[in-house]
Amino acid sequence: MDKLQERIANYACNLDYKDLPPEIIHAAKVRVIDTLGCLIGGFFAEPSQLARAVAAQVSSPMAATILGTREKSSPEMAAFANATAVRYAEYNDVYQSPGGGGGHPSDVITPILAVAEPTHASGKDFLTAIVLAYEVLLRLADPARLDTRGFDYTNFICLTTAIGAGKVLRLSTEQMSQCISLAIVPNNSLAQARNDNLTMWKAMASGQAGKAGVFAALLARQGVEGPNLPFEGAAGWFTVVTGKPISLETIGGNGVPFRTLEARIKPRACCANTISSALATEKARATIKSPAEVERIVVETYAWAKDRSGTKEHHWHPQTRETADHSIPYVVAATLIDGSVGPRQFADERLFDPNMVALMQKIEVVCNPEFTKSYNRLPQAYCTRVEVVTKDGSKHVGEVSSIKGDISDPLTDAEIEEKFRCQCQEFLGKKRVRAILDSLWQIEKMDVLTEIPPAFVL
Repeated sequence: MDKLQERIANYACNLDYKDLPPEIIHAAKVRVIDTLGCLIGGFFAEPSQLARAVAAQVSSPMAATILGTREKSSPEMAAFANATAVRYAEYNDVYQSPGGGGGHPSDVITPILAVAEPTHASGKDFLTAIVLAYEVLLRLADPARLDTRGFDYTNFICLTTAIGAGKVLRLSTEQMSQCISLAIVPNNSLAQARNDNLTMWKAMASGQAGKAGVFAALLARQGVEGPNLPFEGAAGWFTVVTGKPISLETIGGNGVPFRTLEARIKPRACCANTISSALATEKARATIKSPAEVERIVVETYAWAKDRSGTKEHHWHPQTRETADHSIPYVVAATLIDGSVGPRQFADERLFDPNMVALMQKIEVVCNPEFTKSYNRLPQAYCTRVEVVTKDGSKHVGEVSSIKGDISDPLTDAEIEEKFRCQCQEFLGKKRVRAILDSLWQIEKMDVLTEIPPAFVL
């Protein structure tokens, strides 16, 4: 084993539920609830349907549920289908390092569940595996800026899914070290998944990462040996993917805080880089009688948001839902017209609405150096100012920083429940939603997790 491989393997195998503080256990439960709500929010989308169709063709004696259905598949294919559905609506949690980078840690949750369900893991086992995956992911995401090297954040998802699944499978330290190698050497996703005009693969990349991570854990349990020196080798991760050595000198436990809470729960269904633009637009809209009065709009935001979501031609002419939810002009226009941004704002009929298209062309996105400084330091702030000038010459301004409703401010349990309810109640009904929430808030008391999948059958 190389040093990082050994460090992660030892940490993963030694972490125990009793090591987790109450607030971290609660944070993990919040993220389970939020993630399963997002799965229902993305369930009927075409990529989710296609992923389920492929997964349904596979049977396995170690059967895991394709969530939302009564169908079963192998754990790795259930992970693929379920993580794809979670990711589709662009509503699950997010972590952004100061200066950019990070990803969506909750991509790991349904793949880990796909192993926990058929192995009869307990709620405590499941929560411990989630905290473990989050901890390793967030600790690696800061020093390892994969996007600058042309690699996708889902490489973190593959690795940490493998570690979380391996924890549920109770791998030995030696098996866990092989699991790590089997995750990171064969699976290195390119950042092209999130560049130029985006396609349905944007969501499926998370499913693929979950699938690969689960598969790595299953191979390791069976006794498969991974490549030697996966991080430090001549063609290992440090040379090819990160471009530099990474260490984990500091990691949660023994008085060191766990980082689960640093993954932000999204208050709006769009890319994290666009959320502050949506929230600022909501404020500016409050004094505008009609979008038809708008003459021009200036969005001032931090450099990372502008570069990723307000620079290229396709941000003003999105051709897919996946591009639209990563577009500041689209999100601002949708908010001005509808008042907020949720999954319905990205339906096909809205994407090419002449009013939406015309309004986007009136939007200019500029970088504010002070906002960039606020984003690049700790505590991190997602500052954005939107100025709307109407045809009578009046100006309507909305601004957000670290305020209530910004993604740097945690949602309350009541707000978490309301977000879940908004995505699920139409399909599951009020009584079922209440019963599911009551059950998930007590997940640590479950001896097995087999009661979770049937509760979500649509």
